[in-house]
Amino acid sequence: MIPVYLLYDEITKDYYIKPNMGVKMNDKEILYQSLVEIKKLITNKELSPVELTEMALERIEETNDKTNAFLNVYPEMAINDAKKVEQKIINGESLGLMAGIPTSIKDLEPVKDMITTKGSLPSKDEISDIDQIGVERIKEHDGIILGKTNVPEAGSSGTTENKLGDDCRNPWNLDHTAGGSSGGTGASVASGVTPVAQGSDGGGSIRIPSSFCGIYGIKGTQGRIPRRHAGLSSWHPVNFSCMGPMSRYVIDSAMMMQAMAGPHPDAESGTIQTAPPDFISNIEKGISGKKIAWSQDFGCRPIHPDVKTNTQNAVKVFEDLGAKVESFDFTFNLDDLEEPIMKVLGFASRYAGGGEDILKKDPDAFMPHVFNTYLRGKEVRADDYVRALAKLYEYRAYVESIFEEYDFISAPTMAIPANKINERAFFENGKVIFKEWNDEIKFHSNDHDFSTWNYVYHAMTSLFNWSGNPAATLPAGFSKDGLPTGLQIIGKKENEVGVLQASRAYEIARPWHEDKPNI
Repeated sequence: MIPVYLLYDEITKDYYIKPNMGVKMNDKEILYQSLVEIKKLITNKELSPVELTEMALERIEETNDKTNAFLNVYPEMAINDAKKVEQKIINGESLGLMAGIPTSIKDLEPVKDMITTKGSLPSKDEISDIDQIGVERIKEHDGIILGKTNVPEAGSSGTTENKLGDDCRNPWNLDHTAGGSSGGTGASVASGVTPVAQGSDGGGSIRIPSSFCGIYGIKGTQGRIPRRHAGLSSWHPVNFSCMGPMSRYVIDSAMMMQAMAGPHPDAESGTIQTAPPDFISNIEKGISGKKIAWSQDFGCRPIHPDVKTNTQNAVKVFEDLGAKVESFDFTFNLDDLEEPIMKVLGFASRYAGGGEDILKKDPDAFMPHVFNTYLRGKEVRADDYVRALAKLYEYRAYVESIFEEYDFISAPTMAIPANKINERAFFENGKVIFKEWNDEIKFHSNDHDFSTWNYVYHAMTSLFNWSGNPAATLPAGFSKDGLPTGLQIIGKKENEVGVLQASRAYEIARPWHEDKPNI
């Protein structure tokens, strides 16, 4: 028998739970099950969407004072939405992909009638009057939104810290970070609040916390999931950020991605204008015969020894599944990209997206590194911008050349396991080191350079935001200190199906679902 909770019947073409792994109706363990299995219970009238939503809200009460995963929770709205889904079932109406499943939205995205802080103290009371497109589609597919999950200010860090409250903490060890910028999403899914939730990824922000928290996360090809057009910045030619799902099961991410993806008349520039493929039906096809380019460090990244050992073992799973894994020398000088992409394109884009108004406000209300990025963006010269754009497209051509020979690239997701809350990781002299990161430094110091103090966190992930390729992270064992590590799998542009197939094959061969933090 395949050692995984959720199995697939080739005859009936349906999923089922491994014997003796069934859910208990009055046990919040149900929240750790797959969306697919919970959806069956709901549609078969064995479980009420209201009851399930109440379980999830209770789970928030049990865990949120420890993890700080949620910034704002809306119990009344969630229960009312669950009652509407329940009424659809009573009326015999068909349900959407989310079918009464509780979920959450990262607090960078607007949800109508909910506060959207973007992790920023000046926005702590701002109520949105519109839904982000992906949010709108989750609602259309009968998802129940519990609230907004924690983010670093402006989504600008690989750890989740802001002036709204305590840091977002890792369920596996509350003295460690949950990662960022979708840290609240990662902590909530790992804690069993919801089976799947929405995140976004502009430099690794889905994959970083998914790796740190021991769950699955995937970002699609740039433009696969649309965002609503929001003024001049939405026409910007450089956009690295995209929405995506984070979950315990691969199929759950496929279903949320299916719900959110596809063109929209109000979408920003760069949105893929063709209908998305079927992410769900073809997920079981495996990866036999595929070629994978394996890089331990992309040629220049120092890797923590526990991460190195775990990912070297994990990538061998693909060989066992019939893929050909070859070591690959990543020859592009990635250090040459940090200055033009992060400091020129990134900061200039941030300033163009509202920096003039931000710089008129009290700088003490913001995280210092965030305020400084707007200052830096204002200083970018036109000639530097043009050279940076050329460097970006040179790099994208290099990545495309890799995929002329290989079907996938694989590498560690993170160079490190999750660091302690009061520390921060840095690359120095070819090693990863950890330095003190107290509140005085975090909230008041102007000495740290954004790209330097955040470099370790996006070093392995941002490369594929810059290239625009779909990328996922898979749980890859634990460090000696009991913290999760992750393996990354990257596919050709618009081949999310291939990434999901590789992910699902790995999941069957090396299931992680029995591993749960004690929280």
